[in-house]
Amino acid sequence: MKRRKLITRVFTPHPYSPGAGRYTNALLRTQDDEEVKFYDDLIRGRQCVVNFMYAECGGSCSMVTQRLKTIYKELQPRMGKDLFFYSLTIKAKDDTPAALKRYAQMNKADLPGWYFLTGDPFDLETIRFRLFAMSHPGFDLDDALHGGMLRIINDGRNSWGMAQSFASRENILRRISWQDPEKSYAELVVEYRKVQAQINADRKKHGYRYSV
Repeated sequence: MKRRKLITRVFTPHPYSPGAGRYTNALLRTQDDEEVKFYDDLIRGRQCVVNFMYAECGGSCSMVTQRLKTIYKELQPRMGKDLFFYSLTIKAKDDTPAALKRYAQMNKADLPGWYFLTGDPFDLETIRFRLFAMSHPGFDLDDALHGGMLRIINDGRNSWGMAQSFASRENILRRISWQDPEKSYAELVVEYRKVQAQINADRKKHGYRYSV
């Protein structure tokens, strides 16, 4: 089977991005056993959605993966170009690249722009705490809560947000859109015209704005 090629396009980070100092530049390995630096190769200047999982999870991991597949299909034209999904294991000792490859294939998630990642347990735990820490030991030290949230990052804007893994499709898509690259004035004019046309149609049909 052909190995995916990591995108070589240069993405520009925001001038005030905290860079590897915040995200770390830990060496990780993809499901295709390719070595990557977490910040330089995966985060730098990019927009991405990050979650934690493990291959033998008997709970929520497969359900979260299926939810992400639904989101992936909605955003497919962007995937691997200006938007990426990163699923990092919390069981690095068990989840070799080959194990993650099997998991991705079993869930039909071995897709362009979606990387399943393993590495040193200390590095992965460091990344998890830096991206997902809630400043509450009951949450931060409980591995069972690893699948509850998605971290949405846009390093090109130096912005990030979160979404609940089991929120509605519309909610997750909206939260991803909040981190999208900034649009030009001309793009906003076109977008707002479409929104206004929908509002006008709603008012004509219902007497009030129906869509949100």
